[in-house]
Amino acid sequence: MRNVKVVVEYDGADYFGFQYQPGAPTIQGELERVLEKIVKERITIYGAGRTDTGVHAAGQVFNFRTDCGIPIDRVCIAMNTLLPRGIAAVEACEVENDFHARHSARSRLYRYDILNRDTRSALTGRYCWHVRRPLDVESMDRSAQCLLGEHDFSAFEGAGSETRNKVRNMMFVDVKRCGEQVIIELRANAFLRSMVRNIVGTLVEVGLGKRPASQVEEILRSRDRCAAGKIAPPQGLCLVEVEY
Repeated sequence: MRNVKVVVEYDGADYFGFQYQPGAPTIQGELERVLEKIVKERITIYGAGRTDTGVHAAGQVFNFRTDCGIPIDRVCIAMNTLLPRGIAAVEACEVENDFHARHSARSRLYRYDILNRDTRSALTGRYCWHVRRPLDVESMDRSAQCLLGEHDFSAFEGAGSETRNKVRNMMFVDVKRCGEQVIIELRANAFLRSMVRNIVGTLVEVGLGKRPASQVEEILRSRDRCAAGKIAPPQGLCLVEVEY
């Protein structure tokens, strides 16, 4: 049996997240539907990250197993013929049998985009959080550096999570301004549910002067979700890359 790895990108605005949900449009549901038509078998895919409702991806990875003999260079072409406009298969290759898109991953890189100007955008509104008041990006970046390293990130975990181990290794944190955009990038070995959006919401409160920069470290140590800021909206978040 072949084990196939596929990289996909998608606009998550019209989907209820990556993971399959009965009766709701999801990325996994669309991918499995299309693959079953191509390989004529029942397919279950395994994604590298379970992005939330409205979250996008430029480098989501999944794998699936099949007995179908379709040439690997035809997989993306066949998928893109059947997939809706908001989802595209970018790259496919055969991998070792023990490869698993989620468990084999070494790190994930997420990017959050903020439009920081007085007026909203008609063109990029689906892909950013519009924050009108000027953000102090230097304070945001300075406060975010305490997140680097291995920590218990319970304070930034979303409600409803059943994950027992809350410890994650944050490898990279960067907050920068590019004109009217403020871009926040986070790389970790893995993320808790809604962890990035909760971190971003807290950093924006620092940027707006609602919290001192020093308070982020206190929040992290508290392990108390109530101590952190409000969750940032989903449309600014994108899964950029999964490293193996």
